[in-house]
Amino acid sequence: MLEHNEPWDSKFALRSIKYERSVISNICDFELVGREVRNGEHIISLSREYFLEALIDESEAKNILKASSMLNLVGSRIVNLAIEMRLAKQTTVRNIEGVPFLMVFKFRHFE
Repeated sequence: MLEHNEPWDSKFALRSIKYERSVISNICDFELVGREVRNGEHIISLSREYFLEALIDESEAKNILKASSMLNLVGSRIVNLAIEMRLAKQTTVRNIEGVPFLMVFKFRHFE
């Protein structure tokens, strides 16, 4: 897990949900947790209650990005990491008030 001397702005907030054979992982750059962004009349709350089940580092985030069936990613660091890992393309990223959002669905055949 985390070392006490690691900076908080290099961490990610994680909440995972298991459903049948799928894992849905919601990951947010930690420094964005608690913030609200607006998309027209809609407010998106990046709340601790929703995102902060666990605090993870980049190595753990990479493993979770690989293993999850669905991803809901918020923030430039986690979105860029997913793009670097070739899980998505930059053209699929949506920015709201300068905050990148990305959803990834991996389709797998279950036997």
